[in-house]
Amino acid sequence: MKPLFRIQPRVQGVTPELLDMYREISPSTIGHFTDFGFLNSLQPLYRPIQMVGNAVTVRIPHIDSAAISHALKLVQPNDILVVDMSGDDHRACWGEFRTYAAMAKKAAGVIVSGCVTDVRAITGLGFPVYSRGISALTTRSLELQGEVNTTISVCGVSIHPGDLIVGDDDGLFVVNPEDAVEIGCAALEKQHKEALRRQAYVCDANRD
Repeated sequence: MKPLFRIQPRVQGVTPELLDMYREISPSTIGHFTDFGFLNSLQPLYRPIQMVGNAVTVRIPHIDSAAISHALKLVQPNDILVVDMSGDDHRACWGEFRTYAAMAKKAAGVIVSGCVTDVRAITGLGFPVYSRGISALTTRSLELQGEVNTTISVCGVSIHPGDLIVGDDDGLFVVNPEDAVEIGCAALEKQHKEALRRQAYVCDANRD
């Protein structure tokens, strides 16, 4: 049977200005302004962790993870691979050697809607990874089917190629770049006010 791959061009939706802005913003601050865009079921592989980047999306059909290799060929610096595993919560589609490949392309991280493996190696490399869990059972590269740079769904959130993704110790947030400036400005203003309050608490404590 002929392989059923749908591979679309990479989308550069995130500007350098947005990357710089959101490197200063925590998803927990954004959570004060919107209920949408949070990938609440995923956890960082380690802490402390931070990622900000441009989404390159991948959809794989459970056992066959060949589409990830196709996506890695398209990745550019500051991209984040987001993998929709079509509901498979048991197999790992990401491990040590795909991490080496992503780091060689200067990717900003990876998000997997299922599991990852080779935890010790990835943690030692310091490459940002979020997933549902960890598994020694892995996918295969069968070259049967998959999609790259199409709209996917992770944790009930639609993610489009070129979306802005920001993650830290508290979680992950995804937003359309067209909406990112407004949210980002509000978040930065809140963080500035919180910094002033924090400084005031420290001064009061020192006086006591």
